Amino acid sequence: MKNTAGLVLAAGAGRRFGQPKALVEYDGRSLLDRAVATLRDGGCRQVLAVLGAGAEQALSAAAEAFTPVLNRRWGQGLSTSLKAGLAAVPERYDGVVVTLVDLPRVEAEAVRRLITAAEEGVAIAVAVYDGVRGHPMYFAREHLGAIADTAVGDRGARDFLAANASLVREIPCPGDPLDIDTPADLAALTRPGAPRLAGLA
Repeated sequence: MKNTAGLVLAAGAGRRFGQPKALVEYDGRSLLDRAVATLRDGGCRQVLAVLGAGAEQALSAAAEAFTPVLNRRWGQGLSTSLKAGLAAVPERYDGVVVTLVDLPRVEAEAVRRLITAAEEGVAIAVAVYDGVRGHPMYFAREHLGAIADTAVGDRGARDFLAANASLVREIPCPGDPLDIDTPADLAALTRPGAPRLAGLA
């Protein structure tokens, strides 16, 4: 079994939602707890979560165990959380599976498939849903520094992925890469036959 860590990016203020998404509840659990459990159940041996806005509340409310990473620069974009999280991954791990806190329908099976790909020698694996790239993503340790160096603003790892396309393996995954940005998005999940929301290209 690959020695893999998990990383949840959960530092944003959730301005369009009206509160930090780490604190938002869906189906009786916070989005943070759901993301942590998904990574753990998928095979990540240690899960780290980058917190920023509402960090104290998120820590006090969390039911799942994780290693907190504080990002005081969360207001400067997603990439600051990615940098902080990657820097905090302990050296003993061969790689890390990264996901976002606001993707409640990402499944543990997606994490398992990425880790399986890593065990087969894949250095960068990206979950794909009906041909569309999304989260989670797996990054081998040897690339973490370069990913952090190229992460700018809210682009996260996109520039690194574009520059290293030959290293990327797309992994078809079950689940739904919906992105909860507003209360209306969340409300849509409770309706029978709720449609898929936009994924991450």
